[in-house]
Amino acid sequence: MSGHTVFLVDDHPVLLRGLADLVAMEPDFDVVGSTTESGNAFAMLDRAKPDIAVLDINMPDTSGLAILRRIRALDLPVRTVFLTAMITPSQAAEAMANGIWGILLKEAAPDTLVDCLRSVAAGRRWFAEEVAAKLEKLPMREAPPSLSSLTPRELEIAGLACSGMSNKVIARELGAGEGTVKIHLHNIFQKLRINNRTALAALYYQQSDTDASFDS
Repeated sequence: MSGHTVFLVDDHPVLLRGLADLVAMEPDFDVVGSTTESGNAFAMLDRAKPDIAVLDINMPDTSGLAILRRIRALDLPVRTVFLTAMITPSQAAEAMANGIWGILLKEAAPDTLVDCLRSVAAGRRWFAEEVAAKLEKLPMREAPPSLSSLTPRELEIAGLACSGMSNKVIARELGAGEGTVKIHLHNIFQKLRINNRTALAALYYQQSDTDASFDS
């Protein structure tokens, strides 16, 4: 087997077969599994251990977000991409807070899925322009404090958290204790008047100069 391995999850059998055929045609990718049963998808992913998982975000049994959260919680070495007919701003923000690597819409899939997969395989996140636009329109109840209120170390930790790293991985990345990371995150939440990573991701990607991260 050669190339990067891919696992596909979508509750529409015809679409799933088409996606599998599309990816399998590329010499640098191998489809190692697929399923229409989202309830069993995580267990199948865990067994297949693909490099990349392509999930529909809106499925009847277990949502793509739920699967993404489990992947992140267990620090599985799989890069997740959402391929979906629609995504709300809050779903996009939560996906980024949980380490999503790419988001694209089904209407653009034939032309852009392989480009997205190649970008993700190379370690670059890939977001459709429509998704970036949704994030920019997230409603704010009040003008939030600026990221400039954070210390350089807090800003670094905020960026790592928004990239989907767990406290344990952040601690290993920085050579610090996991408890120290938790304290920093608590202080970040206090300064920004937020209480979770989803809100942090929305604020971080709105205020920081990361527009290039959304380009294909």
